[in-house]
Amino acid sequence: MSTDAATGGRVDVTDDAVEQALSLLNSEEMDPDESGLRLFVQQGGCAGLSYGMRFEDEPDEDDHVTDHDGLRVFVDPASLDYLEGSVLDFESGLQAEGFHVENPNVVSECGCGESFRT
Repeated sequence: MSTDAATGGRVDVTDDAVEQALSLLNSEEMDPDESGLRLFVQQGGCAGLSYGMRFEDEPDEDDHVTDHDGLRVFVDPASLDYLEGSVLDFESGLQAEGFHVENPNVVSECGCGESFRT
């Protein structure tokens, strides 16, 4: 398992995303010292790839694990290739609310913004 401090990680997380994720993690009654947020890339959507997130009790052995002010983020090696340099943010506004990945590796996105291609 690879572990980095928040400043040395390959995927960064904004303060708003950390706050929202920790709030959700606590509502799930999961132990924040062991569990964390899994961020991954999967096949899907009209552009070919899409993001996924879920809470997990512990990281897999080969996961890249980063700590962001108490939020542990797990990324598998295959997804890390697509997510290198990305920022996970939480946006709250009149139009939409939710988590958003700002990914510098994306060359195109579908019209609805749910999938991408690198």
